[in-house]
Formats: sequence, structure tokens, C-alpha cells
Amino acid sequence: MTFRLSDYLPILLMFIVAGGFAVGNILLSQFVGQRKSTRTKLMPYECGKDPVGSARERFSVKFYLIAMIFILFDIEVIFLVPWAVVAKSIGAQVGRTFVYVEMMIFIGLLLVGYIYVVKKGAFDWSERARHEAEAEARALADLEARQLERKRPAA
Repeated sequence: MTFRLSDYLPILLMFIVAGGFAVGNILLSQFVGQRKSTRTKLMPYECGKDPVGSARERFSVKFYLIAMIFILFDIEVIFLVPWAVVAKSIGAQVGRTFVYVEMMIFIGLLLVGYIYVVKKGAFDWSERARHEAEAEARALADLEARQLERKRPAA
């Protein structure tokens, strides 16, 4: 088997077409698109919240909880890919039923964790839940402000 550059031409062609499509869309939007700059369009936008107040304000614990839950479930789902790749070869060695039951236990534990998180209301983004989170953030900010006032020397 010899190396032939012509075997890789379809891949090169795919990259050229993808790059041309991306550059073409950017150039097209620059030439054809509207250029009305309003105050709202120029305002920074982050995570669905308007940037109001200090960047140093405290976040609700729910923000960190959601981040940890995302990481937890993301890592657990990533474990499914290598298992799916080697499941057949491992099944030939130790038994397919054992490998299948082992993965079903893993998925069952994932499901139990997901149900627990849902019952705790971590995915509740209703108006009431937002108000509770905002109240919690305000209470944390007030507590921090009081602690800073206690540390300041009297003038």
C-alpha cells in the first residue's frame, strides 16, 4: 500500500467548500446586512441577563448547582461512548449479559440522579423560582456589604 496524495483530495475539497461557505456568508452579511447601530445592539449581552450592576455581585447557589449537574451528567454520558466501542469485545470475554446488566445499572443510577435533581427543583426556571434566586442573591450581597462595613475602621 503506497501513499497517494490524490486519495486525500476529497477531504481537501471538503475543507475548501466549508471555508468558502463560511467566508462567503460573512462577506455577504457585510455587504447586504443592515448597519443600524442602536443603544440596545451595542450593549453587552451575557447569559440571557442584561448587564446591570456590579460585575462583582454574588451569584445564586442555583447557578453553581446547575453547572455542577451539567458537568456530572456530561462526564457520565461521555463514559457511554468508550463502553459502546468496546462492549462487544468485552462481552466476548466475560459474557454479554454481564456487560449489558452492568451498563443498565450505570444508566439506572444516572436516572435516579436525574429524578433526584428534578424533584429538588434544580431545573425549575419559573417566575417564582427566579424571584427566589434573586432574593437569595440580594440577601448574599447584603450580608457581604455588612461584613465589609464591620471590617472598615471608624473615621
